[in-house]
Amino acid sequence: MTTKASRADWERLEPRDVATNGITLRVFEHGEPRPGTPPVVLCHGFPELAFSWRHQVFALADAGYRVLAPDMRGYGGSSRPQDVEAYDVVNLCADLAGLLDDVGAEDAVFVGHDWGASVVWHMAWLHPERVRAVVGMSVPATPRSPVPPLPVLRSRLGDDFYMVWFQEPGVADRALARNVRRTLVAREIYSAEWASRDEAELAPPPWLGEDELAYYVETFEETGFTGGLNYYRAMDRNWALTRELEGRPITRPSFFLTGSRDPVARFMPAEGLGTVLTDLREHVVLEGAGHWVQQERPEEVNAALLRFLGSLGPGA
Repeated sequence: MTTKASRADWERLEPRDVATNGITLRVFEHGEPRPGTPPVVLCHGFPELAFSWRHQVFALADAGYRVLAPDMRGYGGSSRPQDVEAYDVVNLCADLAGLLDDVGAEDAVFVGHDWGASVVWHMAWLHPERVRAVVGMSVPATPRSPVPPLPVLRSRLGDDFYMVWFQEPGVADRALARNVRRTLVAREIYSAEWASRDEAELAPPPWLGEDELAYYVETFEETGFTGGLNYYRAMDRNWALTRELEGRPITRPSFFLTGSRDPVARFMPAEGLGTVLTDLREHVVLEGAGHWVQQERPEEVNAALLRFLGSLGPGA
């Protein structure tokens, strides 16, 4: 089984553009369809690309799964609408439903990291008939809050908390794009204070080679970060659009994986998973792993994914 994939391996894949929900998604596909076995759809977060799943795409395909990894709406080779309203979770889930229609699949196993995790949890809420099972990494499934999230984040964590700082159109966009390499290798959570500093050039982390970093840098220098930032700007809109989810559990087989050093756990703890996920098969915490877990610890992530997929029984 292939464990790690290089940029050269990735670039041998031939992406295609899929028309869905009024936009186009750039989709990387690998592996052959198997009768009765759903495809596995990999949804990345911020600031990432389908490329962030390079180690999983090849490992899962080698294990016999058909894998679909889109550049999500707003990223890479996919459409990048201007309006914030285009990035609400209803639209993001409709994009994925249209992707399944394109490949003729009734349902899929959806795997998401960071913002991708939030999207796949909502996919299981909004389109349960299209979800065979669901995996979230880093961002846990949480009950719908009784009030919109952004005023709460602002009052508890302040205006410089990254989700709040991201809200003003153009501000974080310019700061993150000023030095794309610095942005992508930052060792801390983005903030206005971080953006105000000049720093020496940082080396990429040990799990990210210079050629892999260059792939991200080249792409985000072309696209900028506004598409991804608009996911954050639609957070209160998401809350308003999902009132019917109040108290509704996710009943599909599920799995949550994170790193023990992931800073997301400081403000999105996973203790309440069992109140949302009624068929939680595993909750894995990789000791010493950080936020970018599927790239940092691919061997363990791939083994865990294959174990979960195997738990779904024949045909899955």
